[in-house]
Amino acid sequence: MNIFVVGLGLIGGSMALDIKAAYNNLVIYGIDNNEHHLNRALEIGFVDKKASFDDLERADIVILAIPVNAAVNVISRVLDVVNDNAVVFDVGSTKYLICEKVKDHPKRRNFLAAHPIAGTEFSGPDAAVENLFKGKTNIVCEVEKTAFKFQEKAMQLFSDMGMRIRYMDPKSHDKHIAYVSHLSHISSFMLGKTVIEKERNERDIFDMAGSGFESTVRLAKSSPEMWTPIFEQNKENVIETLEEYIENLTQFKELMKKDDFNSIHSEMENTNRIKEILKGITTNNK
Repeated sequence: MNIFVVGLGLIGGSMALDIKAAYNNLVIYGIDNNEHHLNRALEIGFVDKKASFDDLERADIVILAIPVNAAVNVISRVLDVVNDNAVVFDVGSTKYLICEKVKDHPKRRNFLAAHPIAGTEFSGPDAAVENLFKGKTNIVCEVEKTAFKFQEKAMQLFSDMGMRIRYMDPKSHDKHIAYVSHLSHISSFMLGKTVIEKERNERDIFDMAGSGFESTVRLAKSSPEMWTPIFEQNKENVIETLEEYIENLTQFKELMKKDDFNSIHSEMENTNRIKEILKGITTNNK
């Protein structure tokens, strides 16, 4: 089996590691426009050989694990080259634009739109880790537009990596992911920005930062090269979530100004039910 991974960072590299652990008699080819990433992937060992887009005609499976703006730009090129028996899937955090891009492609049946809800704040080949996807949800969009034999091939791969599948239309995916992922990253980036700006005048502030700050600002270490295109492609949904978030922040500030700490207590108490929601998510992912 010839598997081509386009984009040798956290997600592409982690998938390559898990696929190599699950299967024998395969060759994993790496494609990346960063030569250092290619060489590092070979050194780490999750890629067996370097390749180019012209080599994709030999692929059985192609994993497109590059920033979403690049994925939209190259998906047609990938489908143009692959043979009729290859399955191509992406792993991007936005789904609507890429689905629109391929809707009229002659090989639309070879493509599966996927989004594994997994990752860390790190990037590049050295960020790749084994079992990143075990117990995680993988959102699959427009599965009915993918030929059944390609669905089977991709789903088997996802199952062998330990993922569970959730089906969703692309517009709903992009709307929901804006709340549970994209807003979280913006909040983390802006918290980091606020503290960095304050730290210019108060040098001791980071000496006082504990685990709460570290966990909240963790996502601010994420790659701007990956996240800027995500915000751009999901602009309308992200703006909607920001407006609601800012409204809640403003309301909290007004309660503070009014010394209405009873209401603040109630707000926090009501929000504490997030513990049960997250507990349910953790249980379902086991």
